[in-house]
Amino acid sequence: MIKNDKIKAAEVQLTGVNGEDLGVIATADALALAKKLKVDLVCTSLLSSPPPCKLIRAGAAKQEIQQSQQATRKQGQSIKVKELRLTPQIEDHDYETKKNQAERMLKAGNAVMLVVRIKGKEGIKAKELLENLTKELASLGTKQSGIQLSGKQAMVQVNPN
Repeated sequence: MIKNDKIKAAEVQLTGVNGEDLGVIATADALALAKKLKVDLVCTSLLSSPPPCKLIRAGAAKQEIQQSQQATRKQGQSIKVKELRLTPQIEDHDYETKKNQAERMLKAGNAVMLVVRIKGKEGIKAKELLENLTKELASLGTKQSGIQLSGKQAMVQVNPN
């Protein structure tokens, strides 16, 4: 954003402090009005002619810039996919441990890829294991797609709610 004396255009489309449209005004007159009201003249876009400008109270312009930067930073953060590996012959205690790990990952905002290694004819048992685990994690996350059985592994991705 360009503020006050740095605006080089001859005329600006001016918006008042309360959002009212003041029309097209010479830049010098807009700066004089800003000084009179003890506010900043801020140019919002240089792409149009005349450029749209706002009268904003002194600290609000900086605060608005910080909020927009913070919003873009939040949008830039992508969800990380964490992988948990299991076996079809998992013991009850190990199952609980893996479930707790998955819950922790989902609460932290990460997606969890549950992978079960398969040997021989363990596909049905692996699918049942993943179905049970996704049912228990349903309060914290939802399945991205169905359980995928492929060759030597079965897997499903659970995304946080």
